[in-house]
Amino acid sequence: MNVALTYNLKKEDATKPEDYFSECDSAKTIDAIAAALGRRGHTVHSVDADQPALVSYFTKNRVDMVFNIAEGHRSRFRESEVPALLECLDIPYTGSNAFALALALNKAMTKRILRAENIPTPAFQVFETGDEALDPQLRFPLIVKPNLEGSAKGIRRENFITGPQELRSRVKELIRLYRQEVLVEEFIEGKELTVGILENGKATVLPVLEIDFSTARDSGEFFYSWRMKEFQGDRAQGLTPTFYCPARLDSSTERLVKDTALRTHRAIGCYDISRTDIRLDAHNVPYVLEINPLPGLDPKESNFPKMAYAAGMQYDDLIESVLLSAFQRRKINHG
Repeated sequence: MNVALTYNLKKEDATKPEDYFSECDSAKTIDAIAAALGRRGHTVHSVDADQPALVSYFTKNRVDMVFNIAEGHRSRFRESEVPALLECLDIPYTGSNAFALALALNKAMTKRILRAENIPTPAFQVFETGDEALDPQLRFPLIVKPNLEGSAKGIRRENFITGPQELRSRVKELIRLYRQEVLVEEFIEGKELTVGILENGKATVLPVLEIDFSTARDSGEFFYSWRMKEFQGDRAQGLTPTFYCPARLDSSTERLVKDTALRTHRAIGCYDISRTDIRLDAHNVPYVLEINPLPGLDPKESNFPKMAYAAGMQYDDLIESVLLSAFQRRKINHG
């Protein structure tokens, strides 16, 4: 198969905030995916989605399939940029469509969908100015997040809020820095879990991954902040959580967590691959924090491959599974 691999490359730019390129992929990840596809016999063309001539590239170079990991960074719906272009050109691609990607990037809108589907998600409120009155039904502690970011951008230890005065200050600071509304939600005490889903003819829920932050106490971090995600495993900073895959769950709770992730995947309209982040409270209620239809695929550092390996897959199997799922969907839809 003739495959184009579309990506946004992580860069260093002192003029940008330190987390500006966090959603983008490293050259190591891009090379790993290209190599995996090559080993399965595909011809791979790596295509930087930042290039101004992206439209002309695809009009001049027709491909059988696009393996899309491009995050985009030009708009509020940036993850939809490449899929929307490919749909206009009738070029098949892996992963979710433009609508699902735009929806999942909006945390508050995603949570409204989850509520409508009776999928547990923490109580929340959206702040546009920071001067709004706090919903009296929200209970401290709260966690504060930019509403339209991924990869924990804008989420620091200081976003864990225990009182109204620091809430107001932090919300206004995030609005100023990220120029977007801010999501405030109840912080769920409990196990941090993430669940990967692959679709290849049918949906496969991978073994649940548990992230235990107790071994990272020296860092002062106790949830998936930006520092924890960006420097995960950095011993010098003490950012060394412990991973359990499968998670330490009894069988009935495991089934409930997996079912919740699968229902979320379907409610948002994801295709081929997704990763759902969940907090399991003291009563074993799985609260969905968010869903990522473009999960990281670094073969050594990303959480999704960890779950695939626990399921007995090799890295090449994972990449090929995503590609074949998209190919089969295209075949069904176009005959």
